[in-house]
Amino acid sequence: MTQVGEGHETAADEAGPVMTFGAPTVGEILAERYQLEEHVNNDSAGRQVWRGIDVILRRPVAVVLRYPGGESATEMLQAAVDASRVIHPNLVGVYDAIDEGQRAYVVREWVDGEALREMVAQEGPLDPARATAIAHSIADALAAVHATGMVHGNVHPGTTLIGDDGRVVLADARADSADSTESDVRAVGGILYFALTGHWPQAEIGRTSALPDAMRDGNGALSAPRQIRAGVPAYLDDLTMDLLDKRVATPEADALAAELARLDAAEEEYEDVGPLRFTQGTSAEPVRSTRKIVLGIAALVVIAIVGLIFGIRAISNSGHEQGGGTTQAGAGPQGGNQGNATTPGKPGGDPQGAPKKIPLTAKMVRIVDPPKGERNDTGEAALTVDDSTETGWETQRFQNRSNFGNLKPGMGVLINLGSPRHVSEIRVEASAPGIAMDIRSGDSDPGDTSSGDEQIVKKYKKVGDGDTEKTKGTNTIFPADDSQTYQYLLVFLSDLPPADDGAGGYKVKVTNIEVYATD
Repeated sequence: MTQVGEGHETAADEAGPVMTFGAPTVGEILAERYQLEEHVNNDSAGRQVWRGIDVILRRPVAVVLRYPGGESATEMLQAAVDASRVIHPNLVGVYDAIDEGQRAYVVREWVDGEALREMVAQEGPLDPARATAIAHSIADALAAVHATGMVHGNVHPGTTLIGDDGRVVLADARADSADSTESDVRAVGGILYFALTGHWPQAEIGRTSALPDAMRDGNGALSAPRQIRAGVPAYLDDLTMDLLDKRVATPEADALAAELARLDAAEEEYEDVGPLRFTQGTSAEPVRSTRKIVLGIAALVVIAIVGLIFGIRAISNSGHEQGGGTTQAGAGPQGGNQGNATTPGKPGGDPQGAPKKIPLTAKMVRIVDPPKGERNDTGEAALTVDDSTETGWETQRFQNRSNFGNLKPGMGVLINLGSPRHVSEIRVEASAPGIAMDIRSGDSDPGDTSSGDEQIVKKYKKVGDGDTEKTKGTNTIFPADDSQTYQYLLVFLSDLPPADDGAGGYKVKVTNIEVYATD
């Protein structure tokens, strides 16, 4: 059932308590026309939301009541009157606004469905195509509102309603002096961010909300959707972050709607949509930051150079076949591939599509525990890839934090992907933050022995920037260069956090490991 009217908390709504005397009852008829059928909820401002029936036109309606009426309800009623002037398929229709003094109420269209907030809470983050379609509908609605010279002021997952018939509508306009067309458009970026991640960027939107705040790094900077979940196309990620970046000028709502329509039509073929086409008014100048333009030009140059190199390689290597066997971790010395620019069966090694999770099995992982290790937890490696956070590989307890009591440089989980893959990121979930952890790669597994583990620790090279930093949370994403290929990956722990069981010492449990690749 839809949650009509839920959105931002505003200063005006917080001015004084909402009284409850004279509260309506089921069956009561307001204004000799609107019969109350069911109390749905109270919105973020404490107003009652009811499902009712227009007894004259025999249609369902939503009735939002506020106590008291008079001056305290002026803003709500005025916003409803303004909204009633705009007719658009992606806006909730407003039918009536009445002030009885003791109470005031707005009568509006009833939408069978649910708010975006409830949808994400129940189903989790949405797929990119669906998120794009919802944002497109909201931007279209805002374009109609802005064309009249008005501002909506309450674009939020609680006021974004998705009908059972698939229709997306925006409800509960509530603009004040702090709102603008720019803040409306930035909020569309918030809708995209929330739909893709389940988090709401409160600081970037500039309004408080009961929704969980956006994910951020140690400096408080907003984490991009692609850093939070795999499968978000780079183009959509870039669009979302630009809309939330106050250093980047926002487009007009109609320009954003047109851009989202183009992306919506492309569905999952985002790599073919081309550059952004934002324009302000009649100007042909794209609204993009200089930084993004420079990076775009540099990227084109790099692509051209890489394409030339691949072309030369393809000519020089024509007629030669590439070999590639499949091996499992612990099976003894086998050939592998680290950092090569090509993949067997894929000339040129061009990564294919959005990153996808590689299914990992127990046979593809093992514990690496170099000399002076007890090697009695080998079987626990399987618990890191069973898709359960309740199980995992738990290290032994050490009395010193760094270098495991000077016994060894560290230990970890070795992953054999079976063949070289274009890996884009590795995700590791642990029982506690504060682990010195990195990802390493090599060209073979010397064998599941103490000497084999020692060779791995000595020969494997770090993936990424080469730095080992303490994890700031329990879920850590390690990006990888997906123009390279990797078969053997080592999740390596070199420093442990304090044990959380109260028994002293240092230890941690690695509960889940996921690897994503573009091929």
